[in-house]
Amino acid sequence: MDMDQHLAGFGHKVGFTFKSKTLLKQAFTHRSYLNEHKGFGEHNERLEFLGDAVLELIVSEFLFHKYPTKPEGELTAYRAALVNTVSISGVAQELGMNDFLLLSKGEAKDKGRARQYILANTYESFIGALYLDQGYDAAARFIAETLLAKAENIVTQGLWMDAKSEFQELSQEKFGTTPHYELVAETGPDHDKHFTSAVYIGGREIDS
Repeated sequence: MDMDQHLAGFGHKVGFTFKSKTLLKQAFTHRSYLNEHKGFGEHNERLEFLGDAVLELIVSEFLFHKYPTKPEGELTAYRAALVNTVSISGVAQELGMNDFLLLSKGEAKDKGRARQYILANTYESFIGALYLDQGYDAAARFIAETLLAKAENIVTQGLWMDAKSEFQELSQEKFGTTPHYELVAETGPDHDKHFTSAVYIGGREIDS
């Protein structure tokens, strides 16, 4: 099976037949692959740029209609939880995108956080390619079928809140006041700073 047929297999798997084999191939081409295959074509970063914008719009529209009484701040937090690297790389993994990536030999060996980042970018690149190949409705259908079903779980389980937000909500609930933070230490070089803060509720420092 040649590469075009192999990649077409992913399109069929998720319910789409691409008119442009070039776009589909580009969606799965990591920059590193071109270092070992000169003249192969384009890497997927431009498609990722487009797909990121399409993804944000479709998720925003979905959340706007699904949660008509929620304020802007909460909707923004829901969206961030849905489209962050962990969430969309998990979806990409579930879809089997890992088996279709075009990577350099060195990059292919890395199975850690770098791969997670690559998978998240590839999910967005595929959306960009699908949008160009078949339009907004196709991209919206793909996102709905692969990602939006997770929204309910994220909202009901409070997965959209980061640790600081969750702590502030608990402070308001238990003590009727919002905590404040004071920087007490700063370590490390400029490019990798680590900060230590003290947390106060009602003027009292909270022990860690």
